[in-house]
Amino acid sequence: MLSVAADEKIKLPPTGSWPETVHVFEEESIWAVNAAITSGRPLLIRGEPGVGKSQLARAAAKALNRVFISEVLNARSECQELQWKFDAVARLGEAQALVACKTGKDLRDILNPLKFINPGPLWWAFNWDSALKQAEKFCSSRCEISSEGQKKSTIEVQTPEKPKDWAPEMGSVLLIDEIDKTDADLPNGLLETLGNGAFPVSYMKESVKLKEGIPSPLVVITTNEERELPAAFLRRCMVLQMKLPTGKESLKEWLMERGDIHFGEKCSLKVREEAANQLWKDRNTALEQNTPAPGQAEYIDILRALSKMGEDEETQLTVLKQISKFALKKYPEESL
Repeated sequence: MLSVAADEKIKLPPTGSWPETVHVFEEESIWAVNAAITSGRPLLIRGEPGVGKSQLARAAAKALNRVFISEVLNARSECQELQWKFDAVARLGEAQALVACKTGKDLRDILNPLKFINPGPLWWAFNWDSALKQAEKFCSSRCEISSEGQKKSTIEVQTPEKPKDWAPEMGSVLLIDEIDKTDADLPNGLLETLGNGAFPVSYMKESVKLKEGIPSPLVVITTNEERELPAAFLRRCMVLQMKLPTGKESLKEWLMERGDIHFGEKCSLKVREEAANQLWKDRNTALEQNTPAPGQAEYIDILRALSKMGEDEETQLTVLKQISKFALKKYPEESL
């Protein structure tokens, strides 16, 4: 269970390609995470880009002291790639290298397909130890052949970045980002995998299953609402709607609170308020023209720029007038 107080600040250190930041849990998101954990269902987070959907998953992992595993999807993503990937190109290259050096060894073992299967994020989330063993097999297949016919591994095992003192029995949080970019087959296939708690792997006699004695992974799925998701998939998810406040004053207050968390020591209250006023104006213009509206992400970007381009309030307010259009006005119509 997630045991944090509403409005508690969670410092998130840099992880992989994720930068250092701070997350503040709202009461609704705490209840949503705990509902997903206790029900064993994935948590689908809906909302416009930049409201903190992905960051919520990362913060939950930090607060739960679980390993954070993530995968960003695209139009070409398939469900199997979340489970495992077969590197056919590497296997072909290995075969050509072995033939060229004329080792005289039995190629059937060296080119065993199992050595070219790389575990995907679901495999790591379901059974860390099994994924680690498979990753070691995969890495051992990526090698150079010396003049004496000896193999030398050229890559090291890559695992999701683990928290300090973490162990597999402590569990994981799996973020599956931007599922709306895929076709309907992926959500339906994902639903089956999560429901079964297992999936088959070609060339293996046994399926990969949730390891006994560890908590089920908290699976967080995000959508920017670019495509409608299958009804069957939605019915089997806990759903959290993340929306920005709609009123001017409530949105300004909400943004300024977030600005204070990130840049309170570098940007004054007046600077944060002026940036919020500008975002409100440009956001309304975008909505009227039916174009994607700027939100929290753009507001934070503005403050980050101001904190580096001016040390005092007067300078930052002057700079704001010059650069706000670059961060908040994304489409030609908005600049007219």
